[in-house]
Amino acid sequence: MQVKVSFDLDRSGELCNGTLLFDGEKITASVGENLISSCVPGDGDELVVRTYSGCGMLEVVPENASADMAESIPVCRFSMSKVSEVGEFTKVVNHKLRTGEESEISTKDFRVCPKCGRHYAKGLDVCLFCVEKSFLAKRLLKIAKPYAGQFLFASLLVLCATGFGVMLPIINSRLVDNCLTPEAVKQEGIINTIIRYIVILGATQIMGQIFKMFSQRRANRISTSLSNNLRREVYDHVQRLSVSSMSGKTAGDLMKRVSRDTETVKNFITEHGMYALEKLVMFIVVFIILVNISPLLTVLVVLPIPFVAYTMRKFWAFIHIRFEKQWRRESRANSILHDIVRGIRVVKSFGSEDREIEKFASVSRQLADISVSNEHLWATTFPFLFFFTGIGEFFVIYVGGRAVLAGTMTIGQLLEFSLFLGYLYQPLMWMSGLPRRLGEVQTSLIKIFEITDETSDVEDRENPVPADLDGDIVFKDVQFGYKSYEPVLRDVNLTVKRGEMIGLVGHSGAGKSTLINLVMRLYDTDIGSITINGNDIKDMAQGDYREKIGVVFQETFLFTGTVYANISYARPDATPGEVIAAAKAANAHEFIMKLPDGYNTIVGENGYNLSGGERQRVSIARAVLRNPEILILDEATSALDPETESLIQDALARLVKGRTTFAIAHRLSTLRNADRLVVIEKGRIAEIGSHRELLMKNGIYAKLVMAQRSTAKLTKN
Repeated sequence: MQVKVSFDLDRSGELCNGTLLFDGEKITASVGENLISSCVPGDGDELVVRTYSGCGMLEVVPENASADMAESIPVCRFSMSKVSEVGEFTKVVNHKLRTGEESEISTKDFRVCPKCGRHYAKGLDVCLFCVEKSFLAKRLLKIAKPYAGQFLFASLLVLCATGFGVMLPIINSRLVDNCLTPEAVKQEGIINTIIRYIVILGATQIMGQIFKMFSQRRANRISTSLSNNLRREVYDHVQRLSVSSMSGKTAGDLMKRVSRDTETVKNFITEHGMYALEKLVMFIVVFIILVNISPLLTVLVVLPIPFVAYTMRKFWAFIHIRFEKQWRRESRANSILHDIVRGIRVVKSFGSEDREIEKFASVSRQLADISVSNEHLWATTFPFLFFFTGIGEFFVIYVGGRAVLAGTMTIGQLLEFSLFLGYLYQPLMWMSGLPRRLGEVQTSLIKIFEITDETSDVEDRENPVPADLDGDIVFKDVQFGYKSYEPVLRDVNLTVKRGEMIGLVGHSGAGKSTLINLVMRLYDTDIGSITINGNDIKDMAQGDYREKIGVVFQETFLFTGTVYANISYARPDATPGEVIAAAKAANAHEFIMKLPDGYNTIVGENGYNLSGGERQRVSIARAVLRNPEILILDEATSALDPETESLIQDALARLVKGRTTFAIAHRLSTLRNADRLVVIEKGRIAEIGSHRELLMKNGIYAKLVMAQRSTAKLTKN
């Protein structure tokens, strides 16, 4: 067996290219040919990753070492960009030391951008923050591709409208030269000629506005469809993110990606993508017309364009970084607002309104500062770009005026050139505003692709097996940690019989909730397996598997809506009779019928219109309606008054009957009816047995029971 990863700090803290190696017996850390450390871990020794501010240390901790870490053996140092790599090394080596079994390193979190040091998003081989702009441009075109035909048609309508607009300078030029010169005024029928020109001008403008109206209507239709589909796609990916990915993002962050960022991308595609063809064609056509009128003036007009284009390129490379900062500040403000609104009862109960107002005001000020700074930068830069872009107008006035005085150009031709010059500057002005829009859309695209490209930690196999849960649940050598180098569960071996009720007991942080998270497959085991009826749950489709699991959490979540909708959430196709039967089984029907609108009563956000016991019974009714094969009870009766707890215990007794059940409860008296109790201590199974058996052992469980009894007596006194 050979396990090899890299580390990047030497003993003095300087950057290096180090190699960490375990050959099955010895651990070595070296930089090139220089050996930094070498040790042979003994039986019971353990590798431990200790993280500090910006760096970490890998150490070998001998068995029964003291808590002051004085006996630990340092192996190597590393920066936080290598923490995942060293953590995987630690996980695999520790498993080998404990069990003698070999396992593979997972490299999915190793990839780090060499430019910025950020970890690549899961599922991506590039850093979205440092990738070439062409990468994002291709992805943007991919989003717009389904609408290519509609965009082309809308662009053609815009071109038609522009075409009629381009005719106006030509008509005006002819009007001046043919009707408004001293010689032309003396011609017979000049008034009729002028009227004819006016009619032509009016008709041209009307036709241009008609085509413009149709193009805008088509653009609105495309915009609505694109916005809807893009928002749904991002939301769909948010729903499919793993729990570990969701826990690393705030609610405000995700809400902004689904709503604001998709809207930014939609606006850029519809408002700028559709007009790109029109601006390009206008620039080419007008440029040709100007050359035909006066090549010299045309050259003078386009002289500043290369300078402006170069400045825009440099400005773009700078502005997107500032928009990234603005995005983060806005996301932070949204998250705080979301938390305050959801926790308004806590805020008011602690009288913390002023503190929360100041917190939001502080974040809002930071957002305002970066927004104002960006606007100031743009307001300072854009006028100069605009000035240099239009500096050719001064040459036109001077050189063109002298040409008219010299008789080499008519007044109408100079007027025509000046009017067309405005048409030439329109695309240039549009292009000069692109850096800002590109900076905004680039930031939004990065945030969207971080979601849509991320692969879940919990994925289905290509050909999943049927979710047959009619059998024993077997935990074999299960190890899991939310961070690979900090295992929460270690070497868990347990067999749960079909229909058995298992009570999970232990101190806070021992790993009870983590165990049921693995049963629900919210996470996958790092090492080992969980099988049901002989099939690994990793081989089952998540949706099919979870449809047969019912959960009653300690913190009951109810959706904003009616009581009926919250119960039927478990089975949307359930009949009213089945919903009512589930409510009766959960001892909820009686209080529901006393509500103002019965089952149609709105529960409010997170069920705040109901009491804690009422919310819990609605949650139990939801689980009853699910009719699950495996039931999870996570502190389902905590913090309730004795009468309400009795009602809920009665409902739970009916619910667990005939089902494989995992129950967590800190109030140990509620687990007396469990078939077996599993005591978890520091991530390992310490004791297994019935309530009576564990009391007779006088071990961890017995001490917990005695501690609770002592606390209860003190409370009564």
